[in-house]
Amino acid sequence: MEHFTIATVAEKSPDFRRVLWTGNHTQLVIMTIPPGGEIGEEVHEGIDQILTFVSGTGEARVAGDQREVVQGDLVVVPAGTRHNFVNTGPNPLVLYTVYGPPEHADQAVHQTKAEADAAEAAGEDEPPTS
Repeated sequence: MEHFTIATVAEKSPDFRRVLWTGNHTQLVIMTIPPGGEIGEEVHEGIDQILTFVSGTGEARVAGDQREVVQGDLVVVPAGTRHNFVNTGPNPLVLYTVYGPPEHADQAVHQTKAEADAAEAAGEDEPPTS
């Protein structure tokens, strides 16, 4: 059994992205977006995403709609939907997200967005295949 006190684990991580668990059909990832930072506009074809915000304040930009996100908010991003999440506050925007199916390499850790982008561009952040 995997067990996480997820808000505590997410709050303690300084990393932009850290994969906590990868299954055959889903993946659990924690993220810390620095003040002024963002996840980056993207579309996941064939992958649904659910994001839950642990702390900080930000803006969800999903399919052309924009809404403020704060601690306790949850945003669903259906597969094929353009989205971005931007930190609009003075503190890190901390969240955990579930992808279905997995989106990133198992146990991947990227300290910064630049490191995450480089790994993706180099093909080093591919999800495992079943």
